[in-house]
Amino acid sequence: MSAVDFAAFVEKLADAASEAILPFFRTSLGAIDKNIGGSFDPVTEADHAAESAMRRLIELTFPLHGIIGEEFGSIREDADYVWVLDPIDGTKSFIAGMPIWGTLIGLLHHGRPIYGMMVQPFIRERFTGDGEQSNWSGPGIDLKPARRLLSTRDCPDLATAILMTTSPLLYDAPRLTAFRRVESRVRLSRYGCDCYAFAMLAAGHVDCVIEAGLKAYDIAPLVPIIRGAGGIVTTWTGGEPAEGGDIVASGCAALHDQVLELLRQGG
Repeated sequence: MSAVDFAAFVEKLADAASEAILPFFRTSLGAIDKNIGGSFDPVTEADHAAESAMRRLIELTFPLHGIIGEEFGSIREDADYVWVLDPIDGTKSFIAGMPIWGTLIGLLHHGRPIYGMMVQPFIRERFTGDGEQSNWSGPGIDLKPARRLLSTRDCPDLATAILMTTSPLLYDAPRLTAFRRVESRVRLSRYGCDCYAFAMLAAGHVDCVIEAGLKAYDIAPLVPIIRGAGGIVTTWTGGEPAEGGDIVASGCAALHDQVLELLRQGG
C-alpha cells in the first residue's frame, strides 16, 4: 500500500483525537508532572484520551500494524507498518490555553516515514505530507474550508532568516552554546511553538527550526510534511531524523548547510 492509501484513515484518526481533546481545552484541566524532580513535563487527561482513541482505531483497522505512542508505549515495533502518535505535542501550551499545540500522526514503512499529519483542532488546521507533496487545509479568509499546497521558502542567507526553537531551557550547556551560535546570525528568533514551528516552516513562514532531545513521536510525523514541502530535516550531524535526537529543519539546502556547520563547531 502507498501513503495515499492511508490518507483517509489518518483523517479518521485526527477526527477521533480532536473529539477527545477539544472538550478539555481552555478548561480547569489539571496536569500531572511525568518528570518529577526534573524539568516540568506535563501530561493531561486529554493526552491519554486522544491516544487511547487513536490506538483503538488502529487496532481495529490494522491489527498487524505496530504503534509507537508517547503516553502508552510501543507494540509490534518490528512490523512493516508502524504508527507514531503524539496526542498533544505542546502540552505546556495546551494547559496555558495557547493554540500552538498539535496532534501528530505518522506512519513508518520499514522504519521510513511515509506519511504524516499535524492537526490543530481548535484552529481547525491540518498539515499533511507524504514526502513528495504537502498540503494545508483549514478555514479560508471567508471562513469556508480551504486547501493549498505547502512550500518552504528559499532563504539561503542566515542574516535574513527566521529561526524557531521550543525553549532554550530544554538545552544542556554544550547544545545551548551551539544553538546560540546559529541564533546570533539570524534576523529573528522566536520561542515556544513545538510542532507548530515545523508546520510554519513547511508553510514558508519560518526558515529554520532547531530542537534538542526529541523523541521519535515528536518528529517522525513531521518529516514527510517538511520534505513534501521542499524542506530539509536531519539530525545536527546530518543523519536521518525519524528516531529523534537533536533535530534541525530548514527551508532550503543552502541554509541547512550553514546551520549544520555552526552546530558542529566546538566551543
